[in-house]
Amino acid sequence: MTSSKLKVLIGCEHSGVVRRAFRARGHAAWSCDLLPASDGSRFHYQGDVRDILDIGWDLAIFHPDCTFLTNACAWAFSEGPFPGKTIRPGTLIGAARYAARAEAVAFVRELLGAPIPRIALENPAGHLSTAIGKPSQTIQPWWFGDDASKKTCLWLKGLPLLRPTDLRQPRMVDGRPRWANQTDTGQNKLGPSADRWALRAKTYQGIANAFATQWG
Repeated sequence: MTSSKLKVLIGCEHSGVVRRAFRARGHAAWSCDLLPASDGSRFHYQGDVRDILDIGWDLAIFHPDCTFLTNACAWAFSEGPFPGKTIRPGTLIGAARYAARAEAVAFVRELLGAPIPRIALENPAGHLSTAIGKPSQTIQPWWFGDDASKKTCLWLKGLPLLRPTDLRQPRMVDGRPRWANQTDTGQNKLGPSADRWALRAKTYQGIANAFATQWG
């Protein structure tokens, strides 16, 4: 990658973690999300990322919402009934959920087809592997110095694979690896809360730094 200043778009990010990593290295990085920037930064466009895809970016990293793209809640693609199951208000089921997934896949295709020479799209393992093809690479936060496990898939265009920078070792529980974000049984420690989705979606700092140093 060139060492000159790049114009970088971080799409579907309101935390600012990746944006700040690039700006710390001198790049003209902007985040974009339907939500305002969590850190109040002026280097954030609040709106639909598709509105600004064609304004001359050198590099884009996209984090589209995974609600309808993961393998979680597979039961909800059925029309039911769901005896004994507590369903949260607003949960889409059956045909409505299939329609939402189709819309999410179309959005991903639009992002990957943007007129930007270097693109990375991040999402958990799930439906995209079938809908658009297998990811270019699957990474973990513990490859980059964070004591955490979160399998993350990357679809890359014009970019090299990320190289691990700081491998962390897990604790062992009954012969199985466990990281700091996991219980001894392997479950994620984050309990139910109104902002759990945002905490789960936030990019780990080590991965953000790797994006910026290796692709910037």
